[in-house]
Amino acid sequence: MATNAGGGKPSLLSTLPQELPLEFLKEITNGFSDEQKISEGAFGTVYKGILKNGQVIAVKKLAGNTVVPAGKQFLKAATNLMVIQHENIQRLLSCCSEAKKNVVEHKGKYILVDTDECVLCYEYAPKGSLRDYLSDDANRIDWDTSFKIIKGICRGLHFLHKEMGGPIVHLDLQPANILLDDKMEPKIADFGLSRFFGQEQTRINTINVVGAKGYMAPEYLYSGEISPQCDIYSLGVLIMEITTREKNCANDKDMAGRDFISHIRETWTDEHIASKYSSLLDADRLQQVKICIEIGLECVDVAQKKRPSIVHVVDRLYGRRAG
Repeated sequence: MATNAGGGKPSLLSTLPQELPLEFLKEITNGFSDEQKISEGAFGTVYKGILKNGQVIAVKKLAGNTVVPAGKQFLKAATNLMVIQHENIQRLLSCCSEAKKNVVEHKGKYILVDTDECVLCYEYAPKGSLRDYLSDDANRIDWDTSFKIIKGICRGLHFLHKEMGGPIVHLDLQPANILLDDKMEPKIADFGLSRFFGQEQTRINTINVVGAKGYMAPEYLYSGEISPQCDIYSLGVLIMEITTREKNCANDKDMAGRDFISHIRETWTDEHIASKYSSLLDADRLQQVKICIEIGLECVDVAQKKRPSIVHVVDRLYGRRAG
């Protein structure tokens, strides 16, 4: 459900038209001002848009250098994604694709060219992104909330991989793309971007996102191979990071996060988990921590065929052993 940020006011989110004029989006974001900026990534910048009744939406203005089929193709792709509704998926509410003329320099001369301004409007997540809670010691969350977030992410990914008639591969599952609503329920953001940009363009842009370092499957990173198992790898890193509360400090030489994974495998033994949490968690919660570490390590196997499916992951989290 879309968040009602207006404090009990009637919701306008369900009545927004599928296509919004650019002028309206400029108005509600104060001209896409820096003061309204929420986040910035390879695909564009997200701004806080405030509707007339005080409700808030997230307005993503796609980067000008991103190659995207605009016009009717863009609107068709966006409309197809608008029908996707799940409690753990950030809902796409509306979009905009408008042609405009820009002056650009070409071979030492300034020429007038036609460009398209493309914008996507999403439901707003008032608690920000998971990245804020993993990187800020003062904002650390308790185990019950952590486990709730892990299960919610997995339910959302199950929906994308198994409940859409054909898998939607996210390709950029990372803490910045896990948003949290007012009840700390996670919502996967930026899903389906390959529907707009094409898989190769998505791959190029994703690799350039600083926040994605350490979450990319090796076969995706080095060979451009795309499959649902790429998301499973990223999910494994996420689960371990949430569970251990240790930071995945990857760099340009470790884009797949193998140093972090090796550290978790070597350090987070059953004995370490018991010594760290036995005085804080009861036996059931201690078992949840152990299961999450096990799942995370299974998900990041270098051999993609050895990684579990999202069905298996969800079954393990809910105590159902896959047959």
